[in-house]
Amino acid sequence: MLLEQTLDKLNAMKLFALAKSLKERLERQDHQSLSKAEFVGLLVDDEWLYRENRKLTARLRVAKFKDRSASLEGINYKTARGLRKEQLLELAQNRWITAHHSVLITGPSGSGKSFVAQALGQHACRSGFTAQYLRLPTLLNHFVQARAEGTYDRLLKRLAKLSVMIVDDFGLTSMNDREKQDLLEAIEERYGCGATVVTAQLPVSDWHEYLGGGRVADAILDRLVHNAHRIELRSHESMRKEYSALNHGGQSVE
Repeated sequence: MLLEQTLDKLNAMKLFALAKSLKERLERQDHQSLSKAEFVGLLVDDEWLYRENRKLTARLRVAKFKDRSASLEGINYKTARGLRKEQLLELAQNRWITAHHSVLITGPSGSGKSFVAQALGQHACRSGFTAQYLRLPTLLNHFVQARAEGTYDRLLKRLAKLSVMIVDDFGLTSMNDREKQDLLEAIEERYGCGATVVTAQLPVSDWHEYLGGGRVADAILDRLVHNAHRIELRSHESMRKEYSALNHGGQSVE
């Protein structure tokens, strides 16, 4: 009777994992020899893990990764495409996130830019950081909608709160002056308080021309390129073909 009351109180306090763990572990024969401190420690670990998993699930839901299988462990280094494992291992330390740096990933279509970008984002989420994946057209469309709904400032503040913002497919389509200004506002709002990942087929040397030159282009690139980590990929064969072939074989590496 006392146990049932205790479980009810734990559930009332929303300590659901602890309540479930207490009931299950009390019935386990291999736990009978545990000390009180060891037993309580296991209960606390179960509740802590439950809460951490819920937080991770929430971060991944906000991140909206297009490729949920993307991970640093799944990156293929065997294909010659200029991807250096030591550079990715360094980025895996997350110092670029805490320092609010950028990661610029360039290369031809199919070279694995999006996969690497999302792998970094996944790793950030699993390390306790918030992230969101956005194709550039999607990001620009968010600004159009926010302006129409009167929530433009709210959108900027939401983007500024992200630890990592991933902007995929930069440079695929032309941008008008309003879109360039919106992009600048987003980057300016995050400058010094968030890290940004950008993927593009265009080499970084062509970005200024793509943005039309002038002060807006200068301002965007000054904030993106300064202290940026660059990953320049090259590939004679699309990684998508290799990924598809491997998936048919039951593997899940990029």
